[in-house]
Amino acid sequence: MLDSNMSNIALLSSAYFGPVQWYQKLNRYEECRVEGFDHFIKQTYRNRCVIATTNGLQTLTVPTEKYPGDKCLMKDVRISDHGNWRHLHWNALLSAYGESPFFEFYEDDLRPFFERHWEFLYDFNMEITDKMCELLDIHPLILPTKEYVKAELTGGNEGITDYRYCIRPKHPGEDPSFHPETYYQVYDRKFGFQPNLSILDLLFNEGNEAVLFL
Repeated sequence: MLDSNMSNIALLSSAYFGPVQWYQKLNRYEECRVEGFDHFIKQTYRNRCVIATTNGLQTLTVPTEKYPGDKCLMKDVRISDHGNWRHLHWNALLSAYGESPFFEFYEDDLRPFFERHWEFLYDFNMEITDKMCELLDIHPLILPTKEYVKAELTGGNEGITDYRYCIRPKHPGEDPSFHPETYYQVYDRKFGFQPNLSILDLLFNEGNEAVLFL
């Protein structure tokens, strides 16, 4: 549902199993544009997600190939096969959520993302997003950007709200529209509720009711 006090377009950075906040924008805006012409920045949700485990929070990071120069456009970043990361990520999810209420229900839908090889991180993330929207039963209009969108052009006159520098793991920007709702989590008795984890945490714990929290 579109918030009445917002513009109708959300501008988002690409995300690897993005946080609940990121998917909330997909669900609430009429149109979402995913930026591929921004410069790739490490330690963002572009190539990492955060999950809850029996030992606390864990960050899963997709390694990327080295690129020439100091900067590289997101759309040109290649995924590295270094360190057998696909196997490690899947085992981490199995260990963290294997006993969650809905892991087995979604297991076959998600395993291919840790078996098949994608060349470009942006393409990988977009296919993940499409699958997650299908599983969440949300139907956003998602468009890749065709050129870099300057921050100064994303004002009210353009009808765009820019979340690229707002939704990030460290030092997130202000987002008055995001109020994380508590839901059941496997380890909430041990650590208390952990807000804004990867969308996988919400899906594995709430199943087809996950959309109610977006």
